[in-house]
Amino acid sequence: MSTFVHIPVLVKETIEALAVQPGGRYIDCTLGAGGHAAAILEHSSPGGQLLGIDADPEAIKVAEAKLQAYSGSTLLINENFVNLRAICIKYDFHPVHGILFDLGLSSLQLDSDTRGFSFQHDAPLDMRLSPSQEITAADIINTSSEAELAHIIKTYGEEAYSHQIAHRIVKERPIEASLQLVRAIERAVGGRKGRIHPATKTFQALRIAVNHELEYLEAALKQAINLLGFEGRLVVISYNSLEDRIVKQLTQRESKDCICPPGTPICICGHTACLWLINKRVITPSPAEVKLNPRSRSAKLRAAERIITQDESYKVAEKLNFLLAEGEANGWRRPALLKKLRMTFSLS
Repeated sequence: MSTFVHIPVLVKETIEALAVQPGGRYIDCTLGAGGHAAAILEHSSPGGQLLGIDADPEAIKVAEAKLQAYSGSTLLINENFVNLRAICIKYDFHPVHGILFDLGLSSLQLDSDTRGFSFQHDAPLDMRLSPSQEITAADIINTSSEAELAHIIKTYGEEAYSHQIAHRIVKERPIEASLQLVRAIERAVGGRKGRIHPATKTFQALRIAVNHELEYLEAALKQAINLLGFEGRLVVISYNSLEDRIVKQLTQRESKDCICPPGTPICICGHTACLWLINKRVITPSPAEVKLNPRSRSAKLRAAERIITQDESYKVAEKLNFLLAEGEANGWRRPALLKKLRMTFSLS
């Protein structure tokens, strides 16, 4: 494995958004090289616990070495976060105080690239996060129709020249290596235009398609909400508009009591809010951080807190009444929450 420099993005802002506390339990769904995980473990000591998940087995090896000092407090799993709920149930790691998603590629994958993630290295067009996956980027490039390729590049890369690029790819295939694909894209669009390399969006589109990133993200976010304890925090760092749109829409939806279409005279959806948005505007890196780590420039952080839904409040009320009747309420682990509940149900 090649030497690389890993600089985690928005570390201070992430710790604040997660409200990391000593003794807390946290999940890092995109472990990478372990930068955020190390910061979480440092701030949750003593007694903190962390479940780290990553689809890339190489990332697990690197993170294990980095987090060796916290080996007694960590559980690192080589899995895709789309299976988040099953993982947490298997290892009895729920509810938790906070869950982090740091999306996109890590420095590990970009700087020691042997799988074709980057258009700056010549490597086989693989792009799989896990070797257990069947479909590679080369498979998509060389077996898809021109129309299918154009759709993938347009949908997942938001590329204006998707049809021209798809046409050129079909004309020049078989294409097996990353720089071969770069040259085909450059010929399709006539060379570099502006600050962004012409291959950037196509490479993004292929990586997303190979790893089902958008579908898996939406599924995992829904699971994450239900794994949070009350007042637990969900934090997501995204790097492109497609990811950010999914995070924004889902968190906004789950922060509303009614999601009926505008103009509906009476609420018929029955939906109740289960999140409170901590930052309604995205948090972005400071100019100083971008200068230190240019890869952070597109990062956007969104955070939300788990709140009690109406159905859940009834169950908590029943439990609270039982505790009060049995004289056990003094042992309640969350005194502040107990106070809120007493106030709420004494007024209802």
